Amino acid sequence: MLDIKKMRMDPDYFKKRLATRGVYPQDVDAIFELDKKRRDLIQQTETLKAKRNEVSKQIAQAKRNKESADDAIADMKQVGQDIKALDDQLNANEEDFHNKMAHLPNMPHEGIPVGKDEAANTELRKVGNIPSFDFEPKAHWDIGEDLGILDFERAAKVSGARFVYYVGLGAQLERAVYNFMLDEHMKEGYTEVLPPYLVNGNAMYGTGQFPKFKQDVYQIEADEHQLTMIPTAEVPLTNYFSNEVIPAEKLPVYVTALTPSFRSEAGSAGKDTRGLIRMHQFNKVEMVKYSKPADSYQELEKMTANAENILKKLGLAYHVITLSTGDMGFSAAETHDIEVWMPQQDIYREISSCSNTEDFQARRAHIQYRDDNGKLQYVHTLNGSGLAVGRTVAAILENYQNEDGSVTVPDVLVPYFHGITKITKDNAVPFNNK
Repeated sequence: MLDIKKMRMDPDYFKKRLATRGVYPQDVDAIFELDKKRRDLIQQTETLKAKRNEVSKQIAQAKRNKESADDAIADMKQVGQDIKALDDQLNANEEDFHNKMAHLPNMPHEGIPVGKDEAANTELRKVGNIPSFDFEPKAHWDIGEDLGILDFERAAKVSGARFVYYVGLGAQLERAVYNFMLDEHMKEGYTEVLPPYLVNGNAMYGTGQFPKFKQDVYQIEADEHQLTMIPTAEVPLTNYFSNEVIPAEKLPVYVTALTPSFRSEAGSAGKDTRGLIRMHQFNKVEMVKYSKPADSYQELEKMTANAENILKKLGLAYHVITLSTGDMGFSAAETHDIEVWMPQQDIYREISSCSNTEDFQARRAHIQYRDDNGKLQYVHTLNGSGLAVGRTVAAILENYQNEDGSVTVPDVLVPYFHGITKITKDNAVPFNNK
């Protein structure tokens, strides 16, 4: 949520910057008009309430003097009716104002690329060597299906499209990957959390998923109220301190979690219909930080480095890009995406997104701290994938594939893989070999 007080101070600046995020200036003007009307109504109401207090005193005085108070009582009745009418107008105004404010995206940080879409993104760096093969590299879904460790067909039978069974060493590979990630993040000072997988509407609003993106989630009815299956652990992790004041000496706070993520993928028909890239259910290791405002962009760079660390140790080539104003997520002020090399497609694909939301989420979720002067301030919140586990498995299968169809296990995962160094048809799924 943006700060309307700051917006009033320089409306042209806000309109100009929000225009880079696809917000029409007239939509911002409509908010300013509602804000002005709202303040006018409050002033009128307060004036009438002051008058009501004065009339009440007049009635009391008349009664003490045993004088007629009929005129004053009639006056009081009219004032009460006027106050109610203004309150009704104010409530309608507040609802409209709040709804429009809730649909405004975050202000983009100064200096990030301006553009309508991903074409305006800028590359920060390339890391690692792109592998070369003496054979035609296969797609990860073909590798997984040939080995029997990924079963999309049976998952479709049970759940539908965009679901998968990990089987045998496929399941162990997924588990090895996320345990490795969690251990690495804990070395960097993150506290591991196992959060709820179902959250209420307030939590979804706090991180910016609601009200704009309700079509992208799965919801269930529970105990006469609605819960949402988390689209990312960012939601329960960021809301851990909702409606709280964090002691300043505890900042920054680092937390990480492995959770499933559930996404309806509304509007993605025809995109990545095969493989692990775009699923309705997938595991993700998430990183979230709470920071003092002055430190948040340094913390963004650290978080990006934390995600990069995983790819470096796995020996996977990647690049880091800064997203343009038109490609950034709704709540972000600045985002670094990390894209891993996928040999079969011969392109980089997103595997992590690290964002600083500044105080945008903290305002919505009411997360504060006291500064050196004892004044309440909003924290800055950051979030990032560290990494999307299924996409990491896909990258390992493609980058570590061998001509005979086997897959070499990256060295750092061998200790998590019970010493197995290669996935083959002979060891991949034990019940297939009986």
